[in-house]
Amino acid sequence: MISNLRALFLARLLREKLLLVAFALIGALLWLSNLAGRAGAFLTEERHTTVSLAEQSRWLANSKAVEKAAKQAAQAFKPEKTLDGTGLLTEVDRIAKSSELEHHQISQPEEAHVGQSKVNTILFTVNKVDYRALSNFCAALQQRAPYIALEGFSVVPDKSNPLWLNASMRISSVEIDRGAPSASSH
Repeated sequence: MISNLRALFLARLLREKLLLVAFALIGALLWLSNLAGRAGAFLTEERHTTVSLAEQSRWLANSKAVEKAAKQAAQAFKPEKTLDGTGLLTEVDRIAKSSELEHHQISQPEEAHVGQSKVNTILFTVNKVDYRALSNFCAALQQRAPYIALEGFSVVPDKSNPLWLNASMRISSVEIDRGAPSASSH
């Protein structure tokens, strides 16, 4: 079969031979390009997997320290200080007013049940505020950690005056069922 193809190729004119060789080279280049792309994707995935496995190995190697820190944190956590949706709304409003964020809006709390606890989440927005007041608000929220958490934060300059900021935040609290045994009683 190869001798027939060779004979057919040699019987062609020079320009036809060059054209056939050019098509064969283009096909080979396309195939090599595709192969290089797949090899690159494979190597990238292999690198990501290696990094992920190394990180998992570090966590597993430090599992005793992580468990100890988690137990200490759980013992310091007081269920009576957790906030329900209304408590979160009230506390964030109080912090906003004490931080001089006069014209703010707070959405109704959304509840998500997680085992014996609930995660209450609100959206907090404030427009045309200066950096100092916004910074004071965030610092006051941080003082309430771990009972109040700032999950998401977006700040953009106001279009009418870039010295003012418009901020949107996703704030949450964990509410422990008061009837459930606390971590410190184990």
